[in-house]
Amino acid sequence: MDAFIANTTLRADDFLARFPYASSFTGEQSLAFHQTLPAYKASPLHSLQSWAIRLGVSQIYLKDEAQRFGIQAFKSLGASYALHQWLTQNPTTGQVTFCTATDGNHGRAVAWAARILGHRAVVFVPQQTVQARIDNIAAQGAKESVVAGDYDLAVQTAQQAAQTNGWHLIQDTAWEGYAQIPTWIMQGYCTHFKELENTLHPVGKPTIDLVLLQAGVGSWAAAAILYYFQRYGDNRPKIVVVQSSEADGLLASAKQGQLTSSTQSGQTQMAGLNCPTPSTLAWELISDGADGLLAISDDWALEAMRQLYHQTPSLVAGESGAAGLAGLLALSQAPHLAEAHQWLGLNPQSRVLVFNTEGNTDPANFERVVSPKP
Repeated sequence: MDAFIANTTLRADDFLARFPYASSFTGEQSLAFHQTLPAYKASPLHSLQSWAIRLGVSQIYLKDEAQRFGIQAFKSLGASYALHQWLTQNPTTGQVTFCTATDGNHGRAVAWAARILGHRAVVFVPQQTVQARIDNIAAQGAKESVVAGDYDLAVQTAQQAAQTNGWHLIQDTAWEGYAQIPTWIMQGYCTHFKELENTLHPVGKPTIDLVLLQAGVGSWAAAAILYYFQRYGDNRPKIVVVQSSEADGLLASAKQGQLTSSTQSGQTQMAGLNCPTPSTLAWELISDGADGLLAISDDWALEAMRQLYHQTPSLVAGESGAAGLAGLLALSQAPHLAEAHQWLGLNPQSRVLVFNTEGNTDPANFERVVSPKP
C-alpha cells in the first residue's frame, strides 16, 4: 500500500556539523576518475514536457542512466570508483578477487569494474533473482552464486566468503565496522550530480524544487543528500526518497524512530530496490536530510515504464529505474496522497528532477509490461 512520511530535516549548518565529510561529496574527484575510463560520457538530461503538463507542474527533468558505461545502470559509477580507491590504497601487481552481494545492478557493476581494471569478481545473488540479471553478471566475466534466501542473506554470505577466501568485499550497504567502501561507492555516485552543474545545478541555487530518488538500502539517496547539502545548504531542493511498499525498510525505520528492517513481503518487481534492511550510514543521512519518504506499489512503477516507453520510445526504463518518476505519478494522481502532494508544495510552478537509474535489465518482463494488453 502506498504511504508517505513527512520528515523534519536538520538546518544546513547543523547537518554539515554532524556530517562534516559532506565536503567530500562534490563529485569532483569521482568525475575526474570516470573521465579517464574509455567509455565515459555524461548521461543525457531530458525534459518531459508532456508529463509536466499532465501532472500539473512546470518542468519534469529526467537524467537517463540507462546506457551508463554500456551496462544499463548508474551503479557503475559507485562500483568503479570504490575499486579505484581500493586499488590506489592497496597497490598490487597481481590479480585480486573482489566479491559482493546484489539484487542485480550493483553486482553487474562490480563485475564490470573488476574486469576493466584487470581483476576478478564473485557475485552472490538472492534466490528470486531472474536469470537475465544473473546472465548480465556472468557476461562481465564474474562467477555468480545463487543464495537460498533474500538480499540480506546474500550480503551475509558474501561477507563470510570474503573472510574465508581472502577476497575483498565491495558492498554498497554499511553496517557497524564496515563503512569505508560504502562511502567510496556513495562518492562515486556524485559524478552524475556533478554533471548537472552546467544545467540544473548552477552555483548558488538549483533550478529545481524537488528531487525524487529511489532507494533500496539507501546509499544513492544518501549520497544525493550529502551533495545537495554541501552545495546548496538551506537553498537545496526538497528531497523525497521512494521505496517499494513491499521492501520499505526506510519507512519502517522512520516509523520506529530507529534503524529496522522491512516486515513486508519482499515480493516486488522493482528488484533493484528489494533490500529489506537499510544501510546504517544511509539511514543516518536520510533520517536527518530527506524531506519525505514515499512507498509505492508495483502498479505505479509499471505504469511509469509503460507511459515513458510509449510516449518517448527512446527512453527505456526498467522496473527500478522508473521508480522515481512513478513516485511523482503517485503523488500527482493518488487521492490518498493528496496531503503529501500539498505538503511538498507541488504546483504549476514546480520543477522536478527524477533519474532513470536502469534500462532494460530484464527483457522478458519489460516486454510483458510495455506490450499492449490483449
